[in-house]
Amino acid sequence: MTDWTGRTATEIAAAVRAGEATAGQVIACHLDRIAKLNGELGAFIRVRAAEAASEADAVGNRADLAELPLAGVPVAVKDAVPVAGEPMRIGSAALPDAPQGEDHPLVARLRAAGAVVIGLTNLPELAIYPFTDSAFGITRNPWDRRRTAGGSSGGSAAAVAAALVPVAHGTDGLGSVRIPAAACGLFGIKPGSGTVPGFPATGNWYGLSESGVLAGTVADAAVTLGVMAGTGFDLAEPSRLRIAVSVRPPGPGIVVHRTCAAAVRQCARQLAALDHDVQEDDPRYPGWLVPVMLSYWFAGPAADAGPYAGAMEPRTRRHVLAGRAVQRVRPPVGKDRDRLRAALAPFFDRHDVLVMPTLARPCPPARRYGERSWLRSVAMSLMFAPMTGVWNLAGFPAASVPAAGAGLPGAVQLVAAPGGEQALLALAAQLERAQPWPRHAPGYSGSLRPSWEASKPRDS
Repeated sequence: MTDWTGRTATEIAAAVRAGEATAGQVIACHLDRIAKLNGELGAFIRVRAAEAASEADAVGNRADLAELPLAGVPVAVKDAVPVAGEPMRIGSAALPDAPQGEDHPLVARLRAAGAVVIGLTNLPELAIYPFTDSAFGITRNPWDRRRTAGGSSGGSAAAVAAALVPVAHGTDGLGSVRIPAAACGLFGIKPGSGTVPGFPATGNWYGLSESGVLAGTVADAAVTLGVMAGTGFDLAEPSRLRIAVSVRPPGPGIVVHRTCAAAVRQCARQLAALDHDVQEDDPRYPGWLVPVMLSYWFAGPAADAGPYAGAMEPRTRRHVLAGRAVQRVRPPVGKDRDRLRAALAPFFDRHDVLVMPTLARPCPPARRYGERSWLRSVAMSLMFAPMTGVWNLAGFPAASVPAAGAGLPGAVQLVAAPGGEQALLALAAQLERAQPWPRHAPGYSGSLRPSWEASKPRDS
């Protein structure tokens, strides 16, 4: 039987539509790979082996098979949105394990497009932190298993980077799609507010959180995001764009590591060579931005914890207590987004796209941070990943694009004004064509077992 692992989502769907493979064969290959590799990576907390096989057979029997954009494609879903028949734990052993009664609308859209939900991926408790560990295990970076895969959609990122699935769903409250995409050498996109179905109950973070996509190629991300959004995206060569380049952090006290800044400058040179109008220019971030973003970071999980906070990890309990204090003193308010958009409007009147760092420093070690100091997790989060949250508060679309790195992959962040998903995808596809990146971590694109020494985890 042909091995369908390591193929792109678009290749798989085309083969299934054409009858060159069955959805069942595709899913069987991926389930076998997951069984062999998930133990060392901690990407999935629940593998839907029997359910996925049954659902794949159902896809193969559909009358509209030849029209399905994701026919037979195995998709990982972050355990932060409802999947019918499965518990939704949001990374917490304290939350009920009762199965969800129905799919989240975006999961329903994925299934309607022919995708098969092969499993649920790991995340930190309540999706709070930019590194992924929980009561269900530590998620490790396939590029170097001593390092975190990022977070909070770290399980989804590790699954794609190790070719366990070609594409994965993630949620992004303050960067939780773009951060693990950057950590694992993937393309990850967070759409602007309202582009995909949202979060009516938990995970909303006062309107900051959006569902996005992690993939090895821009084409895979575009078709998957199009399904989730109920639209289509064109990856044709973009017209000449006005592109701003900035390595300035959004607030005081944030230090951008030289390697993260160097990736932005290298990307700027590439964009100039592609005949875009590239200029150095910094957004005028308002002075109130960082404290207001912090208020959402604390108050959002406090709203999600509900009556279960007392049974959660010590780190989470401290975070929730801080969030409840914030809710009393300065709760997030709707006008925050309007104020920020007004402050940023002049910048995006001058520029179509902003290029800036995704991360502020290289990935920290993969450890069980949930059992350690809350203040340590807070400090590490602010040092590692302070560059993404501003675009959640603004509600702007933003994407992380792989870039050259030393050892671990590098990344740059692309940002556009509301409605700019098309521009981001087209520009990212142009960058991918000009300088293709590896779709999988070294050692995970061919043989099942990585062969390089750096992939061996340390005890932690």
